[in-house]
Amino acid sequence: MMQFALSDALRIGEILSLAARTEIMPRFGELVAGQVREKSSRFDVVTDADEAAERAISTALEAAYPGAVVIGEEAAAGNSTLLDAIGTADLAFVLDPLDGTKNFASGLPLFGVMVAATVRGEVALAAIHDPVCRNTAYALRGEGAWIQGEGGARADLAVAGAVSVREMHAIIGTNFLPEPLRTTVNGNLSRLGLSAWLRCAAHEYRMAAAGHCDILFYNKLMPWDHAAGWLLHREAGGYSAHFDGTAYHPTHLTGGLICASDEPSWQLVREALLEQRERLQA
Repeated sequence: MMQFALSDALRIGEILSLAARTEIMPRFGELVAGQVREKSSRFDVVTDADEAAERAISTALEAAYPGAVVIGEEAAAGNSTLLDAIGTADLAFVLDPLDGTKNFASGLPLFGVMVAATVRGEVALAAIHDPVCRNTAYALRGEGAWIQGEGGARADLAVAGAVSVREMHAIIGTNFLPEPLRTTVNGNLSRLGLSAWLRCAAHEYRMAAAGHCDILFYNKLMPWDHAAGWLLHREAGGYSAHFDGTAYHPTHLTGGLICASDEPSWQLVREALLEQRERLQA
């Protein structure tokens, strides 16, 4: 597998940071009618900032890594065959130019920019940039995860230690779950200590990798939402798997995903959330 160095991570982080400064933040709180548009529903929107940031980041990545395939969320919306390159390209960049678009369009300062580098389908590098706080969380496969500010200050990331289910703080979005699973999971949330949803996977993965929550629970698995965060969480010491226990891969669009501090915690929360209460109490 192609090996990325620290210099690659920082180069990619600067590309994300520059796009955030020039294309995203100048539009934050300044959007007018026509600059926010629905895609699949009123809950799924795109703005001029998403599109401008994707163009800028894609151009910069292609210049820095000639021959790489860039798979941006907005480009893939118009050409779904782009997704096929994740599993086959010698080098691909999976890009979410503005994760948390609904928050951004609502004037809520909780959004991020995410990119994962994949080498023939394996996630090798991750960068998740916070345009508001102007820092970036990074992961290099096999070399750990850290967060770094624009001034260069760096802190290693580590997931939280294991706790009991009733003490777990979980980030859970049940909205995309099919029935009857959605009703089952919603009915089991009281088994946890605390549950929330930020409408922004970029910050949710950063929270988990930094030890600020214990569990992430997702159903819809578009690669630009999860490839970077999955590696960040893994390199921070976490454990994750699909609902059936199989390993995550960026080409998998279904199967759900649970991220936990370790495998025993994963087993406990899977049972607590996915099993019907009658079975648990039997």
